[in-house]
Amino acid sequence: MIYSMTGYASATRELVAASGTGGVSVSVELRTVNSRFLDLNFRMPEDVRVCEPTLREMLMNKLSRGKVDIRINLQRSEQTANAGSINHEALTQLAVLERTVLSTFPEAGRLRTGEIMRWPGVLAETGVAQDVLRDAVLACGKQAITDLIDVRGREGAQLATMLLANVTEMETIVTKITPLVPELIAKHQQKIVERLQEALGIAAPDTAATIVSREEINERIRQEVTMYGIRIDIAEELSRLTAHLNETRHVIQKGGKVGKRLDFMMQELNREANTLGSKAAAKELADSSMTLKLLIEQMREQVQNLE
Repeated sequence: MIYSMTGYASATRELVAASGTGGVSVSVELRTVNSRFLDLNFRMPEDVRVCEPTLREMLMNKLSRGKVDIRINLQRSEQTANAGSINHEALTQLAVLERTVLSTFPEAGRLRTGEIMRWPGVLAETGVAQDVLRDAVLACGKQAITDLIDVRGREGAQLATMLLANVTEMETIVTKITPLVPELIAKHQQKIVERLQEALGIAAPDTAATIVSREEINERIRQEVTMYGIRIDIAEELSRLTAHLNETRHVIQKGGKVGKRLDFMMQELNREANTLGSKAAAKELADSSMTLKLLIEQMREQVQNLE
């Protein structure tokens, strides 16, 4: 499958407090947008900060690119919020920190009760055991990641369908103009011959005063037209376009992490389309070049969203 880098998913769990009354609602939200690399940004209460390393590892195992915003919310019931409880583990850690500071700065004042209660993580208002809360957050995170991958997969499938449709349309254009190229070039060369003949006075009758012979002028015209025909020949560009389109189709159908590869293919396709436009010796070729560039630009914008 092909995966998009944009998506949204969330998961929620309801926990009951140990007292049997009240509880806490745990929710994990994931929002992702496109990015060159994997960029993880966490927003969570201090109560569950311990979950961040595990969630980070889970995301890195499943995602390779994209900016991911991870938001964890704890919604406490009114009974739980009013009850409150002390997080003894955090309180013990704070006591150790205070003793360490006082051993180095004996003149420093000790923490007051209000300061201790306001210290992040000391007052656990959830009324739910820390291990239960942690397990709930990780379970929500796992579910949200699974749902996010599904969302990114569905959007990636839609993008793949659109990209393949553009590839098909471009292949049709190339197939249509390829047989016309020799005829269009021949017509354009004939116009050049007529203009050169008129400019060099070939249409005028020979006179004894003619400095350059008709044969020499014809040879010069032939050389100029041949060189010009080489400059406007687009057979090589059409051949490369066909090869790049075949490779693009192959990459899309193969699937996986194709974003960077397809971005490179868009650059190559655009280069050939530009060269085709610069060499266009007829309106049909110029119009085809413009259409190809529009289709490539549409693909480029969508490819930027692929993982």
